[in-house]
Amino acid sequence: MGGTWVVPWQSPERGRTALLCLAPAGAGCGQFRPWQSALGPGVSVMGVQLPGRERRWAEPPAVSVDEVVTAVVDELTALVPAARPLMVFGHSFGGLLGYEITRRLGEVHGRWPATLVVAACRPPQMWVGAGRGLVDDDEELVRLLDVRGLGDDELDEDSRELMLEVLREDARLSMTYTDAGAPRVHASVEAWGGEGDGTVTADHLAGWRHRTAADFRRRQFPGGHYFTAERAGLVVPALRELAAHGVAGVRRLRRTSGG
Repeated sequence: MGGTWVVPWQSPERGRTALLCLAPAGAGCGQFRPWQSALGPGVSVMGVQLPGRERRWAEPPAVSVDEVVTAVVDELTALVPAARPLMVFGHSFGGLLGYEITRRLGEVHGRWPATLVVAACRPPQMWVGAGRGLVDDDEELVRLLDVRGLGDDELDEDSRELMLEVLREDARLSMTYTDAGAPRVHASVEAWGGEGDGTVTADHLAGWRHRTAADFRRRQFPGGHYFTAERAGLVVPALRELAAHGVAGVRRLRRTSGG
């Protein structure tokens, strides 16, 4: 039996808002664990753990984006009460997965998240076939890993090779993605980028405007492609503000509907 796809660090029954977080390619969800204490008990932080890393390192990799989306949505809908406001945050490849999870939640289950935050992530149409270079070119794969700025004290040779292989598997996973023709989500979309990111530009982020039927905002933060880790002191308060806004929106809806 495979491991758990959704990892909560606080019961979703406790927080006023549930925050689902998806890591970039080659990474595990453990990086989001400190966000729980930083955001406080009002937000229940959950990470999406793909197989082949951290606690699921011995499992074979996922074979398709659809497999990931189906598994995550099945667990999430069972874990998070329907009345609980939900936010989805995804970094880079995690942003693409977050978009598809948001679509599935809304279109199939009628549970649109209040907000989808895509960080350092190009819009979906730019992902089709984009992973080919990483699958075929080891130098490109190494460059992507080096951008993270991990020193020798953080990444020994064996760990480096393991991370490169996980990156390669995630690139293969991204190759299974097909864009369904620019469907819009009925959730606010926030597209965040690093001011020094040469991979995902402000123009790329602006392309997300066409993927929502609700509000859209683009924001730039100091830092590069991995600004969410480099500038957590700025990113986490921004997420806290969005969570508070989502709760207020649900309360207004309940008042106007008589619920």
